[in-house]
Amino acid sequence: MKKLTVKELNRISVEAFKQSEKLKVVVALDDVRSLYNVGSVFRTADAFRMEKVLLGGITATPENQPVEIHKTALGAELSVDWEYCKDLMPAIERYKRDGYRIVSVEQVMNSIKLDKFVAEPDCGYVIIFGNEVKGVRQEIVDASHMALEIPQYGTKHSLNVSVSAGIVMWTFAQQLEC
Repeated sequence: MKKLTVKELNRISVEAFKQSEKLKVVVALDDVRSLYNVGSVFRTADAFRMEKVLLGGITATPENQPVEIHKTALGAELSVDWEYCKDLMPAIERYKRDGYRIVSVEQVMNSIKLDKFVAEPDCGYVIIFGNEVKGVRQEIVDASHMALEIPQYGTKHSLNVSVSAGIVMWTFAQQLEC
């Protein structure tokens, strides 16, 4: 086996990415405090051509923390569309009105295990990830159509938010291929 070069990977330009078809999936981060987690989510959203990253609450934006976010995003903060809202609830309500399914990624009663979830191909989704310690706010869980939970079998029952986002985005990408 030979590692592929950058040229052999056929990477597209930021401009080509902006024009490309995206999955109708918005990734929302509510009160995520780590700049590195934010950057990692941007990078993964680029990898799977997510429609947008929605940043809420204390979550930093690429314009107010460019260096730290760029360290893990590696430029994906330039390719992936993003929006900041001081409070995510109005944006969530707007996406609901536009027909998106609101999905909290959280351990709650009656959550759907990720391996049992089947995405509807003609549906848009907003997948919401919460604070590294407190998770998704109850108000947002209450406003969601459903909650997805990543099955876990160890002692912690906790994953880093950027790891959870990667797993969930990959699942949506597999099911909703552009």
